[in-house]
Amino acid sequence: ASEAEYVEIGVTQQCDPERMRAALDEALPPGLDVVDVVTAATPDFVNRLEASRWRFELPGVGQATAQAAAATFLAQGEVIVERLMKNGIRKFDTREAVVSLTVSDESGVSGSQGSGSEDSCAILEVVTRHVTPSVRPDDLLAALRIAAHLVPPVPPRVTRLAQGPLILGSTEIGDPFAPDRAALVSTS
Repeated sequence: ASEAEYVEIGVTQQCDPERMRAALDEALPPGLDVVDVVTAATPDFVNRLEASRWRFELPGVGQATAQAAAATFLAQGEVIVERLMKNGIRKFDTREAVVSLTVSDESGVSGSQGSGSEDSCAILEVVTRHVTPSVRPDDLLAALRIAAHLVPPVPPRVTRLAQGPLILGSTEIGDPFAPDRAALVSTS
């Protein structure tokens, strides 16, 4: 799932951003919501998408188990995974892409029933740099299995919470539209 996806649309004439947002939102199926429309005022939007923040819900995995796995993963210099790509199997390091990995716990998260630990659901918050090849959520789960033997008993629920520029010296993701918003304000 994702709460932070972007699309660029080329138009033949200037449009009111709010009217465009409303029309797009109306045309999409329920659950797909257009949150904002910003007029492109600067180039290279895609280059501003430097990092992502992910939330991994791990029903049936306790907080202590997840914390131990996270610590083991973070202590590694590299964690190599394999993925089938167009040109065959490729091996790459997942550890270099991970900026931060923190663990919390939620009790009673739906989906944990029947997992053996009904009240246990560790939550991983992971910030990853966008590298080549991109490190996807399934790559991170494979890396946790390889490095720390973490195998959730129930398929995890993964949601991208944000993507954009990585704020220098932090693990925070900035607004990828900030340059466009600033340029539009300065020309008003």
